[in-house]
Amino acid sequence: MQLTGYDLTLDDLTAVAHDRRSVVEIAPDVPARLVAARAVVTDIIAQGRIVYGVNTGFGKLSSVTIPATSLAELQVNLVRSHACGVGNPLSEAETRAMLLLRANVLAHGLSGARPVVLEQLVAMLNAGVHPVIPEKGSVGASGDLAPLAHLALVLIGEGEAYFGSERLPGQAALRRAGLYPIALEAKEGLALLNGTQAMSAVGGLALARLLQLAQLADVAGALSLDALHGTATAFDARIHAARPHAGQRAVAAHLRGLLNGSEIMASHRDCPRVQDAYSLRCMPQVHGAVRDVFNFARQTLETEFNSATDNPLVFTDHNDVLSGGNFHGAPVALALDACAMAAATLGGIAERRIERLLNPDLSELPAFLSRQPGTQSGLMMAQVTAAALCNENMGLAHPASVGSLPTGAAKEDVVSMGMTAALKLRTVAENVANILAIELLAAAQALPFLRPRRTSPVLQRVEDFLHTLVPPLEQDAPLSPCIAAIREHLPEVLAVAAGADEA
Repeated sequence: MQLTGYDLTLDDLTAVAHDRRSVVEIAPDVPARLVAARAVVTDIIAQGRIVYGVNTGFGKLSSVTIPATSLAELQVNLVRSHACGVGNPLSEAETRAMLLLRANVLAHGLSGARPVVLEQLVAMLNAGVHPVIPEKGSVGASGDLAPLAHLALVLIGEGEAYFGSERLPGQAALRRAGLYPIALEAKEGLALLNGTQAMSAVGGLALARLLQLAQLADVAGALSLDALHGTATAFDARIHAARPHAGQRAVAAHLRGLLNGSEIMASHRDCPRVQDAYSLRCMPQVHGAVRDVFNFARQTLETEFNSATDNPLVFTDHNDVLSGGNFHGAPVALALDACAMAAATLGGIAERRIERLLNPDLSELPAFLSRQPGTQSGLMMAQVTAAALCNENMGLAHPASVGSLPTGAAKEDVVSMGMTAALKLRTVAENVANILAIELLAAAQALPFLRPRRTSPVLQRVEDFLHTLVPPLEQDAPLSPCIAAIREHLPEVLAVAAGADEA
């Protein structure tokens, strides 16, 4: 793929992040933009003009003028001093996403960095040199300063990086890849540190997973509905045309397609039950609202991916270097917090369907789907695990973005906490994946009790695939491996259900 600075998508991000074989190239017209902006910075230094970020200190120290002979030292000191992260390193995929996003920022040509800085980022990405970046330490104000400083350290041959599976000093990792450290010049350390690329990388990959899980929730919910003798009447297109939220209409159509042709549903069409519980009947309204939030976040993040987020910015039209606040993570933080609330809701409604599948007072099925209730406990504890995950998500759904704490001697007096929002969302997404795995496990274990009637052709394919992962349980067994087996194959479950929304 080619980096232009302007058209990076979430799909591009996930492809490069998860596949080391992806090759990233710099678009042909990008270097000229960087050269032009760099000339503005060079002229400022030659003229002795005082411009923030070029020949001053940073933040509260912006009133300190730095002599030309110390500008290179200033940039290295900036990178070193800001590498203050703690905690576990970001995953390889998250680190690759950060490298890609930071390169895309520089490709704008508004940062004042030389082409060699952009080239080094892209070379590291293509060669598989992945900086060790502690996940905690950013408040998302002047951007993700600490995480980006750990990334920048490796460009200059310091810090640590993974090369293959080996954790090495930064310079050694570069040499293993046939690369060499670069020497930063005026403005270039700042051009690497200001920005929202850590929160956007972590949050973007979590969002990409949640977009898949939102589709999968429809599949799991449809299986549960059929196993519980629910009706598809509530998914009639006319109902959703009367309240035409995009997500709601899309989910209703998806559910109609998934359930089309179900023998189970046809067998109880004239039963006396009038309405299903909300966790079944209101799937279009709830799942659809979740999808709408995720789609809003996707639009926000893709805008952020293609934005110049450092400070100051260099504009070549009038040779201006302007200080602003594009590094502030509020747009990303608010979107990711909204996603955490939406994802917690998605997990919550799935947990209620799990309860209905396992509770004999609600399901018309054997207690806990056990072959010998009493002697066997069946899937009793699976619902307990789902409830525990939902409770954790309730806490994680509390927004990080409202928790501003001033930093930088109160210069950074309102901060976004966007990285906290991203890290929370990553955990919420993992919890939701496990909850949906439990629902799929329960629904697949429930449907054989309804034989000889079968579910729809589409859902039957899904049920059959789930039984290849976890066969119908004839006796009690440890459930953790069963849940893990399904969780690890959730993308394949979704693929099996592909084409289900054509009806």
